[in-house]
Amino acid sequence: MLAAELGSKVEGGGIVAACKIADIVLLALPYQAIAEVLAMAGDLAGKTLIDVSNPISADFKDLVVGLTNSAAEHIQAAAPSAHVVKAFNTISAKLVPVPAHDRGKFQVFIAGDDEATNARVIGLARTLGFTPVYAGSLHNSRFLEPMGMMNIQLAYFLGHGPLVAPFWQGIG
Repeated sequence: MLAAELGSKVEGGGIVAACKIADIVLLALPYQAIAEVLAMAGDLAGKTLIDVSNPISADFKDLVVGLTNSAAEHIQAAAPSAHVVKAFNTISAKLVPVPAHDRGKFQVFIAGDDEATNARVIGLARTLGFTPVYAGSLHNSRFLEPMGMMNIQLAYFLGHGPLVAPFWQGIG
């Protein structure tokens, strides 16, 4: 019934179809699932892939990748013709809805190698009400992922709740 209401603009087909028509693909998945999803996604040439993952262990206490490489760099290696950007990994999903922004502006750190792609993701962050902070090349995702891990620790293990996020004073 919903498809009938939406009309001819509806296209099914799962991950391949979604990636085919998307300009930006937000990889909002557990890190351990990303390689399998990328393998099913089809041709990602020229697509913007935003990696929001934090490569954490099942018990949320350790990073399974880090400091000498990153989840984002693994994604870039798995999808070499795509433009991978690390962003939003230090922001809880509960901060994305507009009412969450009543508490103030939150920063989104963005690391990527392609200038035009970075600009697109910076624009998306602004549209969502965040203050984008360019964090350099994709290599710097090695440092953003531990920040995400620390935020998880503060929010869920140290009792601060999911409405916390890192903020760099004097930037933005």
